[in-house]
Amino acid sequence: MAILLIGAAITKSFGARPLFENLSVSISEGERTGLIGPNGSGKTTLLEILAGREEPDSGVRALRKLTRLAYVPQDSIFAPGDTVGSVLAAALAGLPLEPQERTARQEMMLGRAGFESAATPAASLSGGWRKRLAIAAALVTEPDVLLLDEPTNHLDLDSILWLENALLAANACMVVTHDRYFLENVATQMMEVNRIYPQSAFQVAGNYSEFLERRADFLEAQAKRQDSLETKVKREVEWLRRGPKARTGKSRARIDSAGRLIEELADVTARSRTSTAQIDFTASDRKTKRLIEAKGISKTLGGRKLFQDLDLVLAPGVRVGLVGANGSGKTTLLKILEGEIAPDEGSVRCADKLQIVSFAQDRHAYLDPELSLRRTLCPEGDSVMYRGRPTHVAGWAKRFLFLDEQLEMPMARFSGGERARAMIARLMLSTADVLLLDEPTNDLDIPTLEVLEDSLLEFPGAIVLVSHDRYLLDRVSTVVVGLDGGNGETFADYSQWESSRIESPTQKSPDKQPRPPTPDDGPKRKLAYLEQREWDAMEEKILEAEHELAAWHREMQESGPDAKRLTEAYERMQQAQKVVEKLYARWAELEAKVAK
Repeated sequence: MAILLIGAAITKSFGARPLFENLSVSISEGERTGLIGPNGSGKTTLLEILAGREEPDSGVRALRKLTRLAYVPQDSIFAPGDTVGSVLAAALAGLPLEPQERTARQEMMLGRAGFESAATPAASLSGGWRKRLAIAAALVTEPDVLLLDEPTNHLDLDSILWLENALLAANACMVVTHDRYFLENVATQMMEVNRIYPQSAFQVAGNYSEFLERRADFLEAQAKRQDSLETKVKREVEWLRRGPKARTGKSRARIDSAGRLIEELADVTARSRTSTAQIDFTASDRKTKRLIEAKGISKTLGGRKLFQDLDLVLAPGVRVGLVGANGSGKTTLLKILEGEIAPDEGSVRCADKLQIVSFAQDRHAYLDPELSLRRTLCPEGDSVMYRGRPTHVAGWAKRFLFLDEQLEMPMARFSGGERARAMIARLMLSTADVLLLDEPTNDLDIPTLEVLEDSLLEFPGAIVLVSHDRYLLDRVSTVVVGLDGGNGETFADYSQWESSRIESPTQKSPDKQPRPPTPDDGPKRKLAYLEQREWDAMEEKILEAEHELAAWHREMQESGPDAKRLTEAYERMQQAQKVVEKLYARWAELEAKVAK
């Protein structure tokens, strides 16, 4: 497969904070790369560097000649007066096409993307349909390489399935997303940007499940390497404390070796430090059997019936997942349950002094972009009250992975994931009987999603959840309600709802949740003679392989604009990286036998 796009030995920092260092990545024909990583790790920045929109501090970005590239950013912004047709026409304007081919492509994309009319104003589209239009404008150019940043945000479940099918037919793409089912169904390569890895990233051939298994093996081997280094450093430090005299070459060599071991341990230890947000909603522990009861409610907006004769009872422990197309009334139903708007027909009864905490999809309505993080979390004073106890705002911010120096930053400077964490931090200060959550997962990284899921599973009150995250819906919901203009049919889980809508047997149904890596429970034995010899030589082999990897990194840095030299160096670096990973995995395997 020909390499279309390379980022070699890329380093990028914001102020004094490095995002990634010596990171290398490539996109080849036929590859669909899923790009993940913690919020703030630099995924969007990396994508913009690969798209040619931003320059790295160091390193090289190279696009093969005559390669067409399209980039879809997180926010879908169109000019006043734009229509669906004009956006697609503008995307095709720079291509050398005959007028009839240009028209044919535009009309074909209108049909594939599900737009009824080219004359529809872009400003009138919902967030999900604006996102679909931005993706369609990229696809209509038939790019060789497609880069997408959080494309599933604001898309409904039908649109996500449409996007999955579109990407399966793409020539090559890289997608930043935290939708685990999406990664499972689409990705042929996985890459995580994270400073816990050497060269700031870890890459695996395969989908999300395979990535989980390989990452677990790598991190286990890295942890064993850290343990081994700690033992060696302790021994060398004790020797150094005895005051050896560096008169002989052997003593000087051992002192130098001890210094290198200490530096390597410091590097591995720094990389291994990880943290996740601490999410724990405050529940009232109210035992009322019926917190909210909706009977026969109906609602029509713009002459269109959203739902009718819908019954819904929320009791402690009930977690309802609301699903349906964009515009089916999910957000409207949340507002009715909260009492913000009234139903056209039917009634909603709430328990006395009911405490509802809601998470709105439109975060701009809740977060003032000019307000600092400090005042967003703590409008007055320097402490917040959590479960009856005061907590300093700096400590509260740290719980959600914010740094002290970020307290005075305006919210406009934070990423989407950071703004989502700030909203959750505010919501957790309120005691709740019922949580009404409208797309809370947008922009959150996978570690934070997992913590959020655990918190929702432990919440004893009632939850109504609107989300496009199929994994979360399947894991959290006790019942799923599908809105389709009727009275809201009930399903056991998301997968059952999706199966009920499949008309063609060839349509792919989302798989069950990705299988996590499982330990090998088979019997283990002590090392045989040849294995012992392999074990004894393993650390030296790893050291040699890492030196080889570093050498090819340097070669890429020195290649400059020489595309041929850069491509060859990158391929050799990839081979060296695979050797390192294979050695680490083998070391972990032998270590397990030794420890048995």
